[in-house]
Amino acid sequence: MCWSSLVAYFRSEITSQLSLFLCGLPSLPAPACCSSRYGLSLLSCYGFFVAYALRVNLSVAMVDMLNNTDASGNTSKSICPAHSSPARPIYNHTASVYDWDSETQGWILGSFFYGYILTQIPGGYLARKYGAKWLLGLGILGTVVFTLLTPVAADMGAGYLIAVRVLEGIGEGVTFPAMHAMWAFWAPPMERSRLLTIAYTGAQLGTVVALPLSAQICFYLDWTWVFYIFGIVGIVWFILWALLVSNTPSTHPRITEQERLYITSSLNKELTLSGDHIPWGSILTSMPLWAIVVAHFSYNWTFYTLLTLLPTYMSDVLGFSIKENGALSALPYIGCGLLAVLGGQLADYLRENCFYRTVVVRKAFSLVGMIGPAVFIVAAGYTGCNYILAVAFLSISSSLGGIVASGFNINHLDIAPSYAGILLGITNSFATIPGMVGPVIARALTKNNTIEEWQTVFYISAGINLFGAVFYTVFGQGVVQPWAVHNPHSHGN
Repeated sequence: MCWSSLVAYFRSEITSQLSLFLCGLPSLPAPACCSSRYGLSLLSCYGFFVAYALRVNLSVAMVDMLNNTDASGNTSKSICPAHSSPARPIYNHTASVYDWDSETQGWILGSFFYGYILTQIPGGYLARKYGAKWLLGLGILGTVVFTLLTPVAADMGAGYLIAVRVLEGIGEGVTFPAMHAMWAFWAPPMERSRLLTIAYTGAQLGTVVALPLSAQICFYLDWTWVFYIFGIVGIVWFILWALLVSNTPSTHPRITEQERLYITSSLNKELTLSGDHIPWGSILTSMPLWAIVVAHFSYNWTFYTLLTLLPTYMSDVLGFSIKENGALSALPYIGCGLLAVLGGQLADYLRENCFYRTVVVRKAFSLVGMIGPAVFIVAAGYTGCNYILAVAFLSISSSLGGIVASGFNINHLDIAPSYAGILLGITNSFATIPGMVGPVIARALTKNNTIEEWQTVFYISAGINLFGAVFYTVFGQGVVQPWAVHNPHSHGN
């Protein structure tokens, strides 16, 4: 009897481990394949795809909205010679164009972030108190609605367009804090890098798709359709999100009992949700949090500079047409997305299998993801009109930046998972400032669009990035802070 029971036990264990091996993650107590947590990660990826597509499509459309192109679609005011291209259909330029100077362009491109900063901390608080599902869903839906109104606002005047972009930012400002708050309930500690990088890679995918597709839409239709098409894509996402997502594993109607127990048991020593008390004093005086703030602010200065102004640089300096512009502007974000996902896999492997401390992994990934971009963005400024080197260096710069997705970018969940949404709201508030002032400063510094002026812009970005990398390396932490949980617990520090 004992022998048969022992055989049955080992047979059950072998079958379980074989099933997990076939799913690609043999070390997980609950399979990853067809799981609810990875389903949430993929649908979140789609959501951030929508969010960033709506955020960046104006950057390409702006090139087509200005009254500075000729009939062939090539810009007529670039520093470098325009690039020859094979015969193609006639450039469709039937929508309205506007005489906005460089300063006005800077304010339009940066206006999104004036709304975005307003809902960061409220987003984290509301997500923790009422749940993240509807807050995130309605936030992106609001951005979709105002995106659909963009052409009307542009026709009414620059002021109306700025107002619409501010309202878009208000809606989208809750997304990252709400998502972090949701992952506090859904992401087992040893899967955080994997799950969160899959989800947040949607930002890079949205950029990669929106930039070239927006250029094609501008070329074959007109710039107004950029906002209509991506708006429809956003509505489809909202319907799926509303039907398929739940706030927590405990309220999910289709999750398996094995997965629910696995997630909740792995988090029960980290989460504290007793009452509505939030230790604001401890949060605001936490040096590990301020390390994330400085790193986030510094990284975003370079990120938003390229995100909002790369199409302008491609057009006004390198001389690429609207059709070429979108595809080339998207190249940097392809590598960024790939390295973010691969970095997530590597980060969790180093923590789980090689027993590297969490703080070591977070700092190493942040250093590579911040110093690397700083070096190559400066190098890009010295390529002159060698557009191959310029595009290559800019692509490498943004690609290396994807590694921070497993660095400071998810460190909030390491130091205070119960308050992760609030912490991200705080750090993202500061990290939004570069999006508000970066484009304005950059356009003020590049009024003549000379290569020397753009070198100054790139130097500023690189210097800020380097400072953030050093500050985070000195003050960053990887353990749950005493104020964040009643029974402090960490996973390998």
